[in-house]
Amino acid sequence: MIRILILYYSRTGNVREMARWVARGVEKQPGAEAFLRTVPPVAPVTVKTEPPVPEAGAIYVTHDDLKACDGLVLGSPTRFGNMAAPLKHFLDETGSLWMSGALIDKPCGTFTSTSSLHGGQESTLLSMMLPLLHHGMVFAGIPYSQGALLQTSSGGTPYGASHLAGGDSKRPLDHHETELCEALGERVARLALALKKR
Repeated sequence: MIRILILYYSRTGNVREMARWVARGVEKQPGAEAFLRTVPPVAPVTVKTEPPVPEAGAIYVTHDDLKACDGLVLGSPTRFGNMAAPLKHFLDETGSLWMSGALIDKPCGTFTSTSSLHGGQESTLLSMMLPLLHHGMVFAGIPYSQGALLQTSSGGTPYGASHLAGGDSKRPLDHHETELCEALGERVARLALALKKR
């Protein structure tokens, strides 16, 4: 059994919902298991700290979760065309994993949710890709053989799954967006299985 870590940060729930669809895709592959983790918010020291375990949803990720995974899919809302600070903060602390080569040759992918159609979906996916490439991971996008990528009029890119949430962040994922989330999870799991066999 291989384990695919789906690590995300979500404030309004859209990225969390995408993570669930990615997990469904992972588990379409026989022999693959998805596990979801999140990161705590970051805040000035004057703000009350969060409890060590979230009250609801996925638990906080650890470096051991990254070491133990056979593949990784990162999700974040878009913040000015970049990943959200909490996810970036966690990744910035993974230097020891980089030094040990713990993530080398593991497949990875990315997904995001934005308020506006041209609000930085692709640049956010690329921003998440950069630290993963530095870790020596093998990046898996979404190929155009995936029909929804050619049909979508909202989210979806060859760089990863995306979602158009709308100005109030209340637009639900449509069928093309969920299909692309599943396709991403399934592809990362399939590649992880193939790499594990070599």
